[in-house]
Amino acid sequence: MCAAVCAGAAAWMTAGGDHQGTRRAGLVLAGGGAMDLAPRWDRARWMRAVRRLRREWLCLPAALVLAVLGESVLPLVAGVIAVPLVGRRLRAGERRRAQERRADAVVALCGGIAGELRAGRQPGQALLTAGRATGALGGAEAAVLAAARFGGDVPAELRRAAREPGAEGLAGLAACWRVSVDGGAGLASGLDRLEAALRAERDQREGLRAQLAGAWSTVVVLALLPVVGLGLGSALGAGPLRVLLHTPIGVGCLVVGVLLEAAGLCWAARIVRTGERP
Repeated sequence: MCAAVCAGAAAWMTAGGDHQGTRRAGLVLAGGGAMDLAPRWDRARWMRAVRRLRREWLCLPAALVLAVLGESVLPLVAGVIAVPLVGRRLRAGERRRAQERRADAVVALCGGIAGELRAGRQPGQALLTAGRATGALGGAEAAVLAAARFGGDVPAELRRAAREPGAEGLAGLAACWRVSVDGGAGLASGLDRLEAALRAERDQREGLRAQLAGAWSTVVVLALLPVVGLGLGSALGAGPLRVLLHTPIGVGCLVVGVLLEAAGLCWAARIVRTGERP
């Protein structure tokens, strides 16, 4: 019985080794070069695992600390409820930053194409070079570059790519491309004007954000005032957490205060966001 188990294990290891060797040999032949056969730490897999621990889950440790200090389960329940809300807010911020990066890449794409055209390249070649360098085309990069390479309808593909968030400037690029092809106008000069307009729009947006930084600071300070009040009360020995979490009047005041705090934050944030719109 033991001999059979050992023989099976040896055969499995041999087959696994042959399969691994075959896979590595295939990778070497496909890449046309040597590769390191030593086992290596998969950094990309580790980073993906770390990213899964999103920041919204930090609400749970904070709620657990408050639950222990206040000797109540209510902060823990509030922390569980806050996780999806905070996650939604964080994802909205990530999408907004991704849109801004995409808009900056579109500006760089216009400048890159104009530079390639002045260097003597044809429009299709300029779009291929600048599109790959800037990454402004996003998921539509393959379709746009294929149209540029094989003589397809480049403006139509650019207009489709402009539907993605942050890539609205590609619609202007499509218009410049259409005018230059149909009317014989200079594409480089049109792209220069488009780049200047997109930069002016970005500067206007950043200027508005800088002017409203003080308003956002006021919103944050007002949001933290109740927390500061609880800290001062605990430092003075008043026991605000015990009153809020273990008495009917305290629980009622806590619920009303949380609702008023949320309503005030939403109202202030809406006012500031309205002012941010150009």
